[in-house]
Amino acid sequence: MSERIGFVGLGIMGAGMASNLIEKGHDVVVWNRTASRMEPLVAAGAVAATSPAEVGRLCPIVMICVSDTPDVDAVLHSDDGLLGGVSVGSLVIDHSTISPGATVGFAEEVAGLGGSWIDAPVSGGSEGAAKGTLSIMVGGSEAAVERARPYMEAFGTTITHVGPVGSGQQVKIVNQILVVGSQLAVSEALLFAQASGLDLEATLDAVKGGAAGSWMLANRGPQMIERDWRPGFTIDLQQKDLRLALEAADSVGSPIPGTALVFQMYRALQNEGLGGEGNHALVKALEKMSGIEVGSP
Repeated sequence: MSERIGFVGLGIMGAGMASNLIEKGHDVVVWNRTASRMEPLVAAGAVAATSPAEVGRLCPIVMICVSDTPDVDAVLHSDDGLLGGVSVGSLVIDHSTISPGATVGFAEEVAGLGGSWIDAPVSGGSEGAAKGTLSIMVGGSEAAVERARPYMEAFGTTITHVGPVGSGQQVKIVNQILVVGSQLAVSEALLFAQASGLDLEATLDAVKGGAAGSWMLANRGPQMIERDWRPGFTIDLQQKDLRLALEAADSVGSPIPGTALVFQMYRALQNEGLGGEGNHALVKALEKMSGIEVGSP
């Protein structure tokens, strides 16, 4: 039997995810710090709540999708925070990308109130959120994950239970290490193609279906050629994830020098006020080194 779903956080990812829940016929209650973001969801059939606590009281399952660890903390602990609405049998599904250690602490608080927590960060950009094709990496108990799965299927096509609470966040760090490494390679490759006088679209067609192919190349490469910096995922959000990656890697003694390099390149772009651009704007750091621009005549 379908359960009522609460959704907290209607930003670049959450809005698309909540829209898919509504479109698939689920009963959805929404809350967002900026109330105007709720209006399109309410027009589509959602109910607007006045606080995260009210979401928890109205909904046995609550999904969270906000930017960072302090944001999840605020959703839970602020005045009228979600913990005020959690009760025995509640399930909290956190789709944010946050600290694995903090995740374990949040899960323990919810368990103390008789509820369950799963960490379920997502990958696939705003396009995947809108189309319902996200990949979701999930940490939590088997029972909690299976209870959540039918609802996550509204916006995810690959849902993988990777281990206990906290494991989803750790696997998301793996994902982000791969994403930024791929984006650096795409940036270097397209800049070389530009410098060599190649037809960029033909070059992209020639390589994207072979061993060099990747999601970043196929989805962000065309944007780079068009110099379209609209974000599927912003530099600022990517940097937040890379900070988590660097901290987590340090805690286990794992070297990630390539990721550290990309972190410094993004920092340079942030210092130029480009943090709101898509993470594929990484190429601009290389362009400044070379004086060459991808997609220029």
